[in-house]
Amino acid sequence: MIQIAIISDIHANLIALNEVLNDIKNRSIHQTYCLGDLVDFAPWGNEVIEKIKNKGIPCLLGNHDERIAFDIPIVPLVHHDQKETANRLIAINHSKTEIAAANKNWLASLPYNLELTYRINEVTKKILLVHAGLLSNDTYIYESDLKNDTAKELKDKGIDAVIMGHTHLSYIQNHSNVLFVNSGSVGRSRETDRKATYCILTITEKGIEAEIVKVDYNINEVAQQIYKSDIPDFYGDFLLNK
Repeated sequence: MIQIAIISDIHANLIALNEVLNDIKNRSIHQTYCLGDLVDFAPWGNEVIEKIKNKGIPCLLGNHDERIAFDIPIVPLVHHDQKETANRLIAINHSKTEIAAANKNWLASLPYNLELTYRINEVTKKILLVHAGLLSNDTYIYESDLKNDTAKELKDKGIDAVIMGHTHLSYIQNHSNVLFVNSGSVGRSRETDRKATYCILTITEKGIEAEIVKVDYNINEVAQQIYKSDIPDFYGDFLLNK
């Protein structure tokens, strides 16, 4: 049996990240992968990047990381209202100013996806890690979306499971013998409880099983630190469900 932890969408929330990493350590899981989006919306963008770097956690390039690393223009999203669009512009521009040049360079070096191959006895299992979709860092794949074409493409490549983030909504779904998992968000969950969320994969010769883990952290402290920073209060209110 092999267990790995998958984290995603920390969004500069160092307090949530620390609690999740402690939870992983307490479970004696020795492999952790990150699906990206280390920056934006909380005050600790540099600290989060440096923690992931220093711990040697393999990490993907999320869409927010990409925007900061390459100074990509900020384009409004169709699912955001006028208020969120305005606050998002301020928050991302804040990251563009605050993230250190060395950390931007490190983000720019990250891969878009990782394919993991595990062999247990005579059985091989392949897992694809992506930030959002197979071809785009801006694709939203929800639990309710049809996955016939995606499942076929993955099966043709011999992939047994695909793990993603980006939507900040966790789920586990089997489709045509392919396991689809959204690991949720560590630092900016859109789920009602706002808890830090990640997933654990258990790989055996019989197959791959996924578990969604929710971790308590001091959400109020994060919100208060956002209020004290130049990041819009909108993001503190979001965490407190205001």
